[in-house]
Formats: sequence, structure tokens, C-alpha cells
Amino acid sequence: MDSYRLLRPLLFQLPPEASHQLTLKALSLAGRIHPLDQFLADAVRGRLPQHPTTVMGIPFPNPVGVAAGLDKHASAVDGLSALGFGFVELGTVTPLAQPGNPRPRLFRLSTINGVINRNGFNSVGLNQFLSNLARSRHTVRVGINIGKNAATPLEHAEHDYLTVLRAVYSVADYIAVNISSPNTPGLRDLQGGDALENLLAKLKDEQSRLSDNHGYYTPLAVKISPDIDQMDIDRIAESLARYELDAVIATNTTTSRPGVSAQAAQSIEQGGLSGEPLNEMSNRVIARLASALGSALPIIGVGGIMNATDAWEKFTAGASLIQLYTGLIYRGPRLLGDILTDIDQRMSGAQAGSLTELLGR
Repeated sequence: MDSYRLLRPLLFQLPPEASHQLTLKALSLAGRIHPLDQFLADAVRGRLPQHPTTVMGIPFPNPVGVAAGLDKHASAVDGLSALGFGFVELGTVTPLAQPGNPRPRLFRLSTINGVINRNGFNSVGLNQFLSNLARSRHTVRVGINIGKNAATPLEHAEHDYLTVLRAVYSVADYIAVNISSPNTPGLRDLQGGDALENLLAKLKDEQSRLSDNHGYYTPLAVKISPDIDQMDIDRIAESLARYELDAVIATNTTTSRPGVSAQAAQSIEQGGLSGEPLNEMSNRVIARLASALGSALPIIGVGGIMNATDAWEKFTAGASLIQLYTGLIYRGPRLLGDILTDIDQRMSGAQAGSLTELLGR
């Protein structure tokens, strides 16, 4: 896994989006070619400590996953699976294909291990997404992150969410509802008041209907923003618990610029900031959610995990699962191994039989 240290300088010579696409193509190719896929599994996954945990009623081989946004089009599922992640969240996928915002729309802030993106839900659309996923041979747990098309008026957003929910229900281990991206105008308004209540009611009604029709239950999670105050966190938590959502994902990217120098060339770029500067903001939201929710529903922690200590802070703040994205850009797959090894050492030191036991939950 140390080979990423050699590859990163080469990848960072490319524009960020080109580097991202090249990496996905390499993972896609590696996942499709036998025995290369088996080599990845044996060389990487085989040496990783595994800490099975059950969240949302789903048994995960380990609690570390890939966040939505890395594999938007379900094109590299097999390669990511071979790296040993406990789960992969694909998407965001929208009903119809859309190009997203004009390029450039992805910017590295290497001095602070951050990324700004204003992708705007660039999506191949449902049909192509499902076709890509059907071609994979993955064994990893799959979450699917769903959103609305930019052209869909906010008052009709529920139509888009329900359309995608129906289409992916049978192929997802869980479904994440993205109402917190800062790059689709007005989307974050769905986190507030009547708009959130209406959307949650419609989603839960449809989930119930689909569960009856299919004969099994696919959990629903909601992904929220870090740019909300404590009263809004408490309000959202109360709504999620009342409508019996299965999990909350905290958090998406931030429109604020913590740690970004005003003199930095990228400081003027619009979009959501992820990476190291987001870590403390995400932890505060997770801790507040944990206090407000109690044991009502689990939290999936994401935002600024750059090392094993950052990961552990997410767990102790209240997360039951965590997700990586920007940390993988700067650290590569070794980050996964570091986190799982750290959990292993903490469990051995505390003589705990599971992560849940170690966390005292």
C-alpha cells in the first residue's frame, strides 16, 4: 500500500478531476481483470484486521467505508471492494443524466489537505448507473446515495427522490438521501421545517410499500450539512427519530472556509470544502446528534478523516461507521489499514471483543 506514496506526485501533476478519473479507471480495470482482482484482495485485504459490526441491521466486515462522491457512476465497485473497505457508498445518482457544473470544478488545497468541489451532481443517470452496477462482481456492502436533478424545482424534489428510491431499492444494502450538497441551488432548503417533514414522510411511506412488495427491508439514511446550528441539529434529529429513519450521515462538505488562507489561490472558489479543515466541524455535529438521538438511530461519520486518530475521534463522538474520501486522495489505501490496525490495537489493549464493546454501546 506504500506504493501510493510514489504514485501521488504523478497524480498531483494532473488536474484534480483528470487525476480522479484516471484513478477510477485504474480501479475499474483492476477489479475486472482476473487474477489482478485476486492479487489486490490477497495483497491488501488479506492482511487487514477485520472488525465485523452490525449497523442498520446490516453486518459489515469492518466499519470503514468509502463516502459518496468518489465513485459517482458505480464504475469501480470491484476495485474498491478488493481494497478491503467494509462498504462503499456510490453516487450521488439522479433520475436523468446531467453534466453537473462547468469545469474546472474540483480544486486541491494541498497545504491543508483539503479539496473544494462544486461538481453539482454530475451523473450518468439511473439507467447507466444501474447498468454499471449490474456488471460488477462485488462482494462489498453497497450504499447508494440519491439526489434530485438540478432542473427539477424544489417543490417537486420528492418526485426525483422517490423515482431513484424505487429503482435502486433492490440493489442497495442501504440508501442515502442527499439533501445537503451545497452545489445544487436550493437543495439544503430540504433540511428545514415543512420541507424536511414532507420528504421524510413520503420516503418512509414508499420504503414501507417497497418492503412489502420485495419481501425485505432496505434501510434509509439521510445525509446532512455541517453548516447548521445546534438548534437545527436538534430539530433534524427529532424529525429523523420520529419518522424512524435508519441512520444519519454527518456530514457533507462545508461552504465555510476554516483553515483556508484568504491569500490562497483557491480561497475564492465556490463549492463545498472537504478534508482536514472539515474534521472538527463534522465532529461537533456528530457529538450533538449523538446527544440528541441517544440510541434512536446510528450515525455514519464522515468529514476530514486523515489518519487513525481522526477516525477514532469520529467513533468516540458518536459514529458507528465512518467513511473516507479526501483522506484517500492524500493518503491512499494505506489510510484504511492504519485505521483498522489502530482499532485492533485499542481492542487488544482494552480486552474488548468488538468495536461496539470497546465504545461502550
